[in-house]
Amino acid sequence: MNILSPLFSRCIIAVMAAAMLAGCVSNPNQPAQAKAAEAPAGPVFYPPLPNSPRIQYLTTIASERDLAVRKDSFADFIVGEEKEVQRLTQPYGIALYGGKLYVADTGAGGLAIFDLTQQRFSFVTGTGAGRIKRPINIRIDADGTRYVTDTGRDQVLVYDRDDRFVKAFGVEGQFRPVDLAIAGSRLYVADILHHQIQVLEKDTGKLLFKFGKAGSGEGELFHPTNIALGPDGDIYVVETSNFRVQRFTAEGKPVRTYGTVGSTVGSFARPKGIAMDKAGRLLVGDAAFQNVQIFDNSGKLLMYFGQTDGSSDGLNLPAGVTVDYDNIAAFRRFAEPKFNIDYLILVASQFGPNKIDIFAFGKLRDMDYPEDKPAARPVS
Repeated sequence: MNILSPLFSRCIIAVMAAAMLAGCVSNPNQPAQAKAAEAPAGPVFYPPLPNSPRIQYLTTIASERDLAVRKDSFADFIVGEEKEVQRLTQPYGIALYGGKLYVADTGAGGLAIFDLTQQRFSFVTGTGAGRIKRPINIRIDADGTRYVTDTGRDQVLVYDRDDRFVKAFGVEGQFRPVDLAIAGSRLYVADILHHQIQVLEKDTGKLLFKFGKAGSGEGELFHPTNIALGPDGDIYVVETSNFRVQRFTAEGKPVRTYGTVGSTVGSFARPKGIAMDKAGRLLVGDAAFQNVQIFDNSGKLLMYFGQTDGSSDGLNLPAGVTVDYDNIAAFRRFAEPKFNIDYLILVASQFGPNKIDIFAFGKLRDMDYPEDKPAARPVS
């Protein structure tokens, strides 16, 4: 028998959802202009040398000064003033497109944009009907269209490639969108309030169908927070309160689950961000373990990286995770010259000095990697 009123129950669920997205951490004593940890003396690899490394930590972006982002320093000198440095507050979603890094800054209520080519910084909050309130994630389509999930408005906000507001999807009470995946003409929207995935027509926002309901059984969801499209066309959903990743077909049929609750690597305690590479590997961030775990498509743990230890590569309440194959050149200068980069991994930390950490996935030249060796032929 439910002794809670329906309204009170909805309020409790909303508070729980907000707490999960915020990371359940508040530290009023944290300096407003905290500095990132000092850079290490040499390259940071995972696994560390003398093992054959697959990941290298490259750099951290926490403010407009990082990556030599240009300020009007000469003008400031002339007028005798120095502008306050713009810093990320509580980033969650990340996207790279056309040489620009887009960060959904939940705490600041807008999109921070780092132009890596022009070395410029801007911050977009939108105006009027396009005003951003509480952005959680940002996804960018092949044509440059930006989709922002906003839990302050309970809508998906759509902007064109020039950051001009186009439209908003979601009527009152429809969903509380926290992430989405773009698949052809569809948007798969993770609705944390109703514990389901809503599938929308990409151009119109029309609801095509939805799947999932509150629960922990096959096909059921509990607080879906992040979502990714696999190279196989399947949909991979992180369920923070079920401590797992669940895989569905494009039509919403459950396929399998990955992970379980636990305190050892290979399990989950507070999973959030998810990304997939072209080989079908799952990269899942865990805000409790303070790391990102990488699994193959069968669910086997391959490795993990980014644990908090006070170093420059330390993660702190990692949230959004994304991979990028198209903007490697912008970060190549941070890599060990002999490290061949396959793709970039970007991880957003909601707490601490490190906000966006950039890693590279690849291989170090002149080192042996077991997977590169031909399989032994059976003895006849």
